Amino acid sequence: MTTPQDVAVADALPALFPTVRQRGRIAIFIRRHPTIVVGGAFLLALLLIAVFAPWLGTVDPTALAPARRTRPPSAQYWFGTDMLGRDVYSRVLFGTRVSLFVGFSVAILASTIGLLIGIIAGFVRPLDTILMRVMDGLMAIPGILLAIALMALTRGSVANVIIAISVSQIPQVARLVRSGVLTLREQPYVEAAIASGTRLPKILWLHVVPNALAPLAVQATFICAAAMITEATLSFLGAGTPPSIPSWGNIMAEGRAIWQVKPYIVFFPAIFLTITVLAVNMLGDGMRDALDPRLAKSI
Repeated sequence: MTTPQDVAVADALPALFPTVRQRGRIAIFIRRHPTIVVGGAFLLALLLIAVFAPWLGTVDPTALAPARRTRPPSAQYWFGTDMLGRDVYSRVLFGTRVSLFVGFSVAILASTIGLLIGIIAGFVRPLDTILMRVMDGLMAIPGILLAIALMALTRGSVANVIIAISVSQIPQVARLVRSGVLTLREQPYVEAAIASGTRLPKILWLHVVPNALAPLAVQATFICAAAMITEATLSFLGAGTPPSIPSWGNIMAEGRAIWQVKPYIVFFPAIFLTITVLAVNMLGDGMRDALDPRLAKSI
């Protein structure tokens, strides 16, 4: 069919939906990595809750209303109120911001510093013994006790909580990266780069760091989950974020005195913390299975 010369023809509309081939690939990925999909979906939902918390029917999480204290869950107060009359629903949703921010910040900070220490220890023999003995000394102290000790030296704040938890997580990352670097250092392509006179920073950037990122990304997810639990523990013990900040640990700490008669004050933040840690761990498990060549399947 020919088009008249005086008639304009509009451009074809872009495809609004994935093609059949693309949908097939998505279905295959979902079938082979359900833990990544489920964990990622839960984590995405929690991120959306953290971002849009002010528009999800919440009120000021720090607003006091003594006349409405310890109200049970109802249509007006979905999660009830605490001993000071504050809305538990609003405090739990705003607490999502604190937990996710602490978890992601600790994962990034500990992974970055641990990556640098592990690479230096794996490639620079004279510094290997010194750095690893320091890491062994930090790992000999339980992480929660080390975090409490560091928080006792500073004032309570979110930044100090992030630093305290990161210090306890760095040795694990450093040892993981070092073990990988020791293996990569013996690979033929690395030895060829050294023999050709390539400078050490370029070798590390081109050959070592890319190969160390896959296991590091998996480890970072477990660090994120552990950091959120540690932050809640510190706040529950009174050594974490200030009581004025609505974090899940603070909410549970404030409700533990009357949890036998008003269990909802502890129940709701505990459920959110459990779901968040479960989602991050599922994402990490799925990434480990997907990135492990021994478990990979041909498409």
